[in-house]
Order: sequence, then C-alpha cells, then structure tokens
Amino acid sequence: MSRRPELWLPVLAKLWPATWKGARLVHRLARVPLLGGLARRVALPMFSSENLNVSYVPIGEAASGGGSSLLTREIVASLVRASSHRVIIGKCTCRDAKGCANHPADYGCIQLGEGTRQIDPRIARHVSVEECLEHLDRAVAEGLIPMVGRVRIDDLLWGVKPEGRLLAVCLCCRCCCTIMNSGKYWPKEAADSIHRLAGLRVVHEPALCSGCGACAAECFMKAIANTEAGPCIDESRCKGCGRCVALCPKGALKAVCEDPEAAAAELVERVRGLARVD
Repeated sequence: MSRRPELWLPVLAKLWPATWKGARLVHRLARVPLLGGLARRVALPMFSSENLNVSYVPIGEAASGGGSSLLTREIVASLVRASSHRVIIGKCTCRDAKGCANHPADYGCIQLGEGTRQIDPRIARHVSVEECLEHLDRAVAEGLIPMVGRVRIDDLLWGVKPEGRLLAVCLCCRCCCTIMNSGKYWPKEAADSIHRLAGLRVVHEPALCSGCGACAAECFMKAIANTEAGPCIDESRCKGCGRCVALCPKGALKAVCEDPEAAAAELVERVRGLARVD
C-alpha cells in the first residue's frame, strides 16, 4: 500500500490552482513563437491520448429526456458493481482548492479498480458497493455531474502503480471542476480527450425557450451560441455534460441518450485498454 499522510489532501488543494491557471497560460502563449510550441509540447501529453480519456454522464434532471435518467445512472452504477475494489477520496481537490460555496468538498471522487487497494486509507475510504452507490446518489442529488474515465495523473496523486488498474469517477461542479474551468482553452488534441457519451444529444424545444441565454453563458466549452432563434449548439464542441439542461429555467433543453446500454458498452470498451476495473 502507498503512503499518503492525511495532510496530503490540503497540500494538494494548495497546489491545484496550477492546473486551470496552467491551461490558460498555455492558451495565451500559443501565439508566441517558439515559447508557445514548447508550452504545448510540455502540456499536451498530460491531457491527451492514453493519459486522459473521459466522458461526462449526465443523470438526474439532466438526462430526463427519452426516459433515460435511470439508465444513464446505471452506466456509472454498473462500473461500480464490476469493480474488484473501490475507494472514495476524502475531499474533492477542485472544490477544496476553490473553497466551493455551492457544494460540499467532502463529496470526493470515486476511484475504481484493483489499483485502489494501494491507496492509503488516511486519504480515502475503502468502501463496499452499497456505500459507493449511496455516495454517488447523494452527489448527484447535490447537482454534481459524474465524469468517468482514465485520468493517468491520478496514479501519481493517489500513490498507485502505473499499471492501468485505476478508473476515476469524478463528481464535478461547474464552479470548481478543473476541466470545466479550463476546457474552453484546450487545443483540439486535448479537448478530443473528453468524449461525449455515445448517442447522447441535447435537444432544444423552441416553444419553451425564453431566449435568456443562461445555457450559452454557462457552457464550459463555449459550444452554445445564443441567437434570436434560441440556442445554437456546436455539436463538435459539446461534451454532453448536461449542465445546460439542468439550469434551463424553462425546461427548453433536454439531454437524450438514445441507447444507454450501447453508450455504456462504448464507454467501457474505450477505456478498457487504459484502465481495468476488475
């Protein structure tokens, strides 16, 4: 088992702002000859290819369209059940770093897979399937969005051997999540590491739309433009987090997952070569 003292979590929170500030810095340096290229070569490998491969799974209100709410929750629950071991990290580093005023920091991320046996119990709770699912449901009821996949830097953060046996289920809020605070600055190679759930689409109902523009203002990838006809969604940028659906005051947006079973299969197949849960 690795050794990470309880102090590791508050120390990590102090260091964490470098993640989103670094993304903005790389974005600003992109136009600077030589320096911009160097910054990209250093930063891109951490956020692309086998080092990052994730999908948001909108559940609860955000996935009520098409009757898919319970099924999209089941995508995450099935991974929890299939995992040979699981832990809940003591605090969400993103919320802890930002002193989140909207959601508790103790809704820590879930880590799945055999690699979790190596995580020091001083920084994470080793839990049963039932405890893990209860934590998931409480977090979703709090309005947090699960993000599932391989985040290779987690091996280093949690003291796990880099054997590809660690799968993250982050529980994200729009106000603090590192990716949601920096994704719009990422170059395409990095942004493509965030995969929209297969078959998921956001549907706009013009008759209900008030044109308030809240969805466009809150989209972390700037995938929505507010027009006279209502929101125009850039499918190439949308990551399917469901945030726009959850906050629409008129219910004019719905996230519909046409075949949740197929979406679950695609997600598992995509990350299987990068992170095993059994």
